Amino acid sequence: MSKINEEEIYHGRIFDVVREVHRMPDGREARFEIIKHPGGAAALPVLADGRLLLIRQFRPVTEEFIYEIPAGRLEPEEDAGQCIARELEEEIGYTPGAVESLGFVWSSVGFCSEKIHLFLARDLQPAQLALEPDEFIEPEILTLAEALEMIASGRINDAKTQIALLRYAQTRKE
Repeated sequence: MSKINEEEIYHGRIFDVVREVHRMPDGREARFEIIKHPGGAAALPVLADGRLLLIRQFRPVTEEFIYEIPAGRLEPEEDAGQCIARELEEEIGYTPGAVESLGFVWSSVGFCSEKIHLFLARDLQPAQLALEPDEFIEPEILTLAEALEMIASGRINDAKTQIALLRYAQTRKE
């Protein structure tokens, strides 16, 4: 298995699109169109009383508000821990005193290289909120039980958020 060729089709601010030719394990050649993304970081903020701080963010793709955990795209040369600290301050107005890894997920491995690092964020300290011009975000404070019920009922349907909540719930049962 190896990449034989890569041609850039589109270069953008958030992602690039390339066409690649790969040699498959059986020797065949196959063509793929791939979205190249620098990756991201996302965190489940846990307040001092144990409740969770999610956000409701307007997403043009869905044309509605989506319940999510704060997240953002990695900048060049930025590690995931730095990224999530920056995003927590920008999106919810807190800096984390401690972050703990919940692993990572590939957002859509069939066509996209985006790898999202997941964290728990604790010991939150107030900071200056700094939303980007294209963001409209509302905070939502929930218990873990409420958040899990929202997954079950289909109200939380963002994949990174579901996975972070379910991984957090697993750690609390052990």
